[in-house]
Amino acid sequence: MNLLIRLLFLFIGTCCLSQPHIDRNNMTAETILGNPDYQAICYGGYRTNTREVEPSIDEIKDDLKILAALRIKIIRTYNVHHKEVVHLLEAIRQLSKEDAHFEMYVMLGAWIDCKNAWTDMAPIHDQESERNAVEIAEAVRLANLYPDIIKIIAVGNEAMVKWATSYYVEPYIILKWVNHLQQLKKEKKLPAQLWVTSSDNFASWGGGDVLYHTDTLTQIIKAVDYISMHTYPMHDTHYHPVFWHANEHDDSLSQKEQVDAAMIRARDYAIQQYNQVVRYMTSIGVHKPVHIGETGWASQDHHLYGDHGSKATDEYKSALFYQLMRNWTDKKNISCFYFEAFDENWKDAENPTGSENHFGLINLQSEAKYALWSQVDAGVFEGLTRNGKPITKTYKGNAKALWHDVKSLSGQFIHD
Repeated sequence: MNLLIRLLFLFIGTCCLSQPHIDRNNMTAETILGNPDYQAICYGGYRTNTREVEPSIDEIKDDLKILAALRIKIIRTYNVHHKEVVHLLEAIRQLSKEDAHFEMYVMLGAWIDCKNAWTDMAPIHDQESERNAVEIAEAVRLANLYPDIIKIIAVGNEAMVKWATSYYVEPYIILKWVNHLQQLKKEKKLPAQLWVTSSDNFASWGGGDVLYHTDTLTQIIKAVDYISMHTYPMHDTHYHPVFWHANEHDDSLSQKEQVDAAMIRARDYAIQQYNQVVRYMTSIGVHKPVHIGETGWASQDHHLYGDHGSKATDEYKSALFYQLMRNWTDKKNISCFYFEAFDENWKDAENPTGSENHFGLINLQSEAKYALWSQVDAGVFEGLTRNGKPITKTYKGNAKALWHDVKSLSGQFIHD
């Protein structure tokens, strides 16, 4: 064999070693959750103010390429009622065929409601919607159809917390469906390595009011493969603002430094809620992973969290919270499904400036918010588009213009 051919084989072999084949079927929730190389995020691809307009496969593929550029490899969905999830799964499969090194896995949500949820009739919280069985059956079908992609099924989203008055269910309904899915795994009717959880508020997992400390919760904690807990310090700047306001130690700080200190307190508040869940779990003799199924910080609000409320929402504060949470969870090997990838304005269609419409890292004009400005500068989104537009910066990248919208906790605008 001549030298040129030997060198060619050596080059090919080296390339194969540097980019090993990905066996997606053998990638499991156990291996990807808590792995900083597998960043997680909550995803919805809706572009309009109604979910009647479903995102296409091609639109979702554009979204996935953007998320992959951000090192996101696990995304969380919420229900299987809409075509969006099927389009998402097909988009991932197509991208995996187009690029052997593309990886994206899904935490599939099955929405759970009580009887009469979202109707003019009074919700019956100890009875469940007939739709629940349909959601679970479809989640099972999809998990079996896409075992290389779906690695987790979450039974319900904030379906046990009492303040979800429109739809929450009593915990035994969640337990029923978790046990059902675990039994299907035993019967080999679901992949054995599929993980099952429920994604709920920290209090629902025992990290708050003793009202939730029930025998049924103990059974749920023992039945799930891991705990997916939610923590939202932003909401508590209104509902429990003790941590949010400046204290006497802040008197010597500038207004910007006071905001920075408040955001660190917000991060620590989230850590406290996480630790409370872990503490309760271990107090009942259970030891299993706890990951963050949701946390986030809106960049705008017209009411409780905006300029006329706790003054918590703007792009600077949301960017700082994002970075603080990513740094902490990466260091502690905790998966953080950050809420959320893109703004979606169907969530509060009647109130365009409502906070629910503004949790995304990228807005509906294909502009990266301040949290991602450095990624734009680094060329991370080079060649990528959303809705046919390249990813640019909000405020046209003008930091002074951004700071004109940032208020200190005392209500003064900060001009950095």
